[in-house]
Amino acid sequence: MIRLDTTNILFICGGAFVGLEKHIESRVVQHPLGFGADAKERTGKNLKELYDALHPDDLIHYGMIPEFIGRLPITVSLEELKREDLKRIITEPKNAIIKQYQASLAMDEVKLIFTEEAIDAIANTAIKQKTGARGLRAIVEKLMTDIMFEIPSIKGDKQVVITGETVLKTKVPEIIFLQKSA
Repeated sequence: MIRLDTTNILFICGGAFVGLEKHIESRVVQHPLGFGADAKERTGKNLKELYDALHPDDLIHYGMIPEFIGRLPITVSLEELKREDLKRIITEPKNAIIKQYQASLAMDEVKLIFTEEAIDAIANTAIKQKTGARGLRAIVEKLMTDIMFEIPSIKGDKQVVITGETVLKTKVPEIIFLQKSA
């Protein structure tokens, strides 16, 4: 065991904490019982509202040790990413996944185009799979794996178009041969 003075150390913990919402919900959400009680179906609260009600005891009940929880004086809950957020993540940053693939194919003189429908379909797939931003890379990599190996061996100037149908696996990426202008 190594002794470590944690006085000047900032601990930042992040993650999905799957199942933590059940502990919070059991403490926060009221369920009327007995005759005359409103027999509404249990809908619960949204995750942000539940995590806003987080207490240190919830984290201890979740399985974290009290000595560690004492080092986390501030807890903050984040909202789930929406489709528009996911679309921005895969297109806007300087190192966005789509830009990385466009740059990679540009080395083989191939222009890569993702249609708006394709970007929507990628974001929708991540939402459906509940993988959020981390799942975006896996979705795009799965789309691009075959074409990345095939396209360099095809001669001529070309562009590859990824459509919504491509993302949904009903159509292979379209390869368009370009004419060189004289």
